[in-house]
Amino acid sequence: MPGKNQHVVPTPNGKWGVRGEGNSKITKVTSTQTQAIDIARDIAKNQESEVVIHRKDGIIRDKDSYGKDPCPPVDKKH
Repeated sequence: MPGKNQHVVPTPNGKWGVRGEGNSKITKVTSTQTQAIDIARDIAKNQESEVVIHRKDGIIRDKDSYGKDPCPPVDKKH
């Protein structure tokens, strides 16, 4: 069973956080979005879930799947 998707979200203090989907608390706070993405990616790979990256305004800007998708999309980003 796949784990929770990991969201990279802005925090009120201008930093970036990693939060598991459905959780109210942030798992980890970092200074940069890049650091938060790296942490979220490691968690998502371990849990076979997705990383959902939000912009500063909270809107989703990107997603990456690290699960076992039976019909994987053709990902041209990586």
